[in-house]
Order: sequence, then C-alpha cells, then structure tokens
Amino acid sequence: MEYKVFGSCQVHCFILSFVAVLGSLADVRYSVPEEMKIGSLIGSLAQDLGLDSKKAAARKPRIDFQGGKRYCDISMDTGDLLVNERIDREELCGQKASCALDFEFVLENPLELHRIVVEIQDINDNAPKFPMDTIKLEIRESAVKGTRFPVDEAHDSDIGINSLQSYVLSSNDHFVLAVQSSPDGGKYGEIVLETELDREKQHELSLLLTAVDGGNPQKSGTAVIQVTVLDSNDNVPVFTQAVYKVSLTENSPEDTFVVRVSATDKDEGANGEVLQWRKAQDVS
Repeated sequence: MEYKVFGSCQVHCFILSFVAVLGSLADVRYSVPEEMKIGSLIGSLAQDLGLDSKKAAARKPRIDFQGGKRYCDISMDTGDLLVNERIDREELCGQKASCALDFEFVLENPLELHRIVVEIQDINDNAPKFPMDTIKLEIRESAVKGTRFPVDEAHDSDIGINSLQSYVLSSNDHFVLAVQSSPDGGKYGEIVLETELDREKQHELSLLLTAVDGGNPQKSGTAVIQVTVLDSNDNVPVFTQAVYKVSLTENSPEDTFVVRVSATDKDEGANGEVLQWRKAQDVS
C-alpha cells in the first residue's frame, strides 16, 4: 500500500513538473532579410525574454536546431541571437510566400525552453533568367500580320515584387511584344508579327528580349531571339530580258540555233528552280 502511494506521488510530481516546463514556453519572433553577414545581430534574445544575460550564461544556454545547418547561435557574453550561417531564402523555402526558421532556445538548471521563430524576408538577390541564351524560331514568310509566336518564359527565384514583372523587346521593323500570364501565375512573352516578312530581302533577324523584375534597383536577364525566315513560293520566274530580238534568214534549216534565253526565280530550293521551257507558237 505504501508503494502505491509513493508511485502515485511520483506520477503527480512528474506531471506538475511537465506542466511547469510547458508553462515556460514563450514564442519570440524576429524578422530579418536573407543574406545577412555572419555575425550580424538578429535580436537581443536575453533582453526580449527578460533574462539576466550574466546569470543566463551560467545556465548553459544553447540553440537546438532539428538537423541541417545551425543558421543562428547565441552569444554567451550578451545573450544576443546572431547569424551563424549564410541564410538563403530560396535555398530554404523555394517559391513559398512565407519562410521561417523555427528552433528552441534551451536553458538548464532549471530547464527552460523558448520557441524562437525567425522570419526570413526576401531581397532582390536573383535576376530573371531564360532557360537558354538563344531562342530559335523558324517563321514562314507567308505568315500574316497578327500571327503570334510564344517564346520561352524567364524564371526568377525571388518572390513578390522582386520576382519577374515584365518583358521588353528590342526595337525592330517586324515584331511587337505581348506579355501573357500563365496558369501558374508566371508571365511569358509572345512576339506578334506587325509587318510581313520577306525572305528575299532578309532571311534572318536577331531580336533582344529582356526580362525585368520589380526590385529596387531592378535586375534583368536577356535572351536573343534568332528568327529564320522560311521561303514561300511568292515569286515567279523572270527572264533576263523582257524582249529578245533575233534576225533569222527565211531559208534557215530546221533545228537552227536561234537564241538562248534564261530566267531566274528569287525563291529558294524547289520554289526557285526553273524546270520547264515552253516553245513559242509559230508566228505568221
């Protein structure tokens, strides 16, 4: 019977101690920009928790991270929370709108736990980037005005206003730019044919497409749009002379050589080949 009472006391004492520890939990929140220098001050932790920094040092204060890097550490002298490792928001959280480090500040004798949350703010440390430096397009010269040609979307690892905002197309004689929104919330460009192409005048065009973000100062990335103009059969063969004048005696025998004529076609490949000649009808 005495054993049962003693056991019951042990249980109740443990529960009371556990509740006391839970009661000591207190959230402390800080908000800092990413990429702060190692050793930079995050916050005066001891002061914010109402601790005597000198007495706290004797209680073996420590930061408990759940695996990975120790991004923060505590100064034994001042009780300040400091940056201990490079903090890259994109590496930690990718494209998530919210990014935070969550860990515990531990004191011993008596045991005291405090939950610390450090919110990581995005800075404009990434520029928009296209998948390739050169975007190759093949467009037939018969394409009509208003035809649209989508180009590769640029990506920016930053979020919010620091992310990709728009595109700019270099000045040219044939295309204008239209910016569209993709289903995932991104933005991509389309070049729209404004003036029809003529392969015989210009068979290649180079356009510069620039992606810009909304940071201050702005960052940008560029890609060259290399347009190859494909041939259409839009030209007819043309003789080298409009009129060929020939003198021929009336008694010339059959198959006498009279004149050599030639024609050329500005089109390319099969469209530019002059394949057949037709004999002119007899002229009385």
